[in-house]
Amino acid sequence: MKQHPSSSGQTLRPSSPLVLTSGDPAGIGPDITLQAWCLRSVRGLPVFAVFGDPALFVDRAGRLGLAVPVEPIATLDAAERVFERSLPVLPLPAVGARHGVPVMPGCPSPDHAAAIIGAIDLATQAVQSGTARAMVTNPIAKSVLYAAGFGFPGHTEYLAHLAEQGGRTRPVRPVMMIASATLNVVPVTVHIPLADVPAALSASVLRETILITHAALMTDFGIARPRLAVAGLNPHAGESGTIGHEERDMILPVIADLKARGIDVTGPHSADTLFHAAARARYDVAIAMYHDQALIPIKTLAFDTGVNVTLGLPFIRTSPDHGTAFDIAGTGASSPSSLIEAILLADRMATSRAVAHGD
Repeated sequence: MKQHPSSSGQTLRPSSPLVLTSGDPAGIGPDITLQAWCLRSVRGLPVFAVFGDPALFVDRAGRLGLAVPVEPIATLDAAERVFERSLPVLPLPAVGARHGVPVMPGCPSPDHAAAIIGAIDLATQAVQSGTARAMVTNPIAKSVLYAAGFGFPGHTEYLAHLAEQGGRTRPVRPVMMIASATLNVVPVTVHIPLADVPAALSASVLRETILITHAALMTDFGIARPRLAVAGLNPHAGESGTIGHEERDMILPVIADLKARGIDVTGPHSADTLFHAAARARYDVAIAMYHDQALIPIKTLAFDTGVNVTLGLPFIRTSPDHGTAFDIAGTGASSPSSLIEAILLADRMATSRAVAHGD
């Protein structure tokens, strides 16, 4: 198989499987992984394997009443051979709590942290080496990891750290996109208090976010000339400076500069008129200034099918756009829709990236 290094340094192997992490074992990650495998033929899912404890998946399948054979595999190369008949699991040490007590759905514990982090580490190694085409991460609970001494703000920041440890010569700047068939959004600032947003916004941060998004749309989404629409920070995009100055003083100059460089970017637009159907037809992604400005419209339009995509990494990473849902873990009430969409999108992105790099 011919391999090609991408511009980000990742070795591209288009025939490699996708790799999943099991997420927090007390959450719905194991549930939706099993449910997705059951729908592999109906939804046309690509071959994937999951890093986790095989006993956890056997136990959870039994609780859910799912007839899913679980097959431990030693290497990702074996995934394609077993995928049609069983769920391929790359074994990690047992994730049971101390003294061998099994994981109970809905009962998170810091004792699970090592296995949660271990799955992320191994999946990252797989995509960086090219043995996996892309990684799909199941939900984790940051509070569980914090209680075990985890030193990163979240999942995405840890992945950026691992990417930098993998030989990157420049700092990795991850950008969050929530993608769907209806709407794609990128918030410039993410998990910070609303009161801190104006100070966190700057011309350099906005410019870098737009450029990373633009590059990803071309390489990973196959859009030859991406169209980006930028929202204002204030109501009515500042109303010519009468309801705020950020649009006039910071956002508009960045847009003008990027337009002069040949990027199809418009704005700043009033956010209250940016997300109706006619407006959405005019752009490929909306760049929002803060978390809820981006996520309220997409979760209204695509609550069950939105996918969290991390742009700016040297490998492809997608994730369901929901949390661990401890309250319904092991009950059968979870929906695999967002995970299935995350798997399908990761597959399409990997194919697009391979084409972009001549594979």
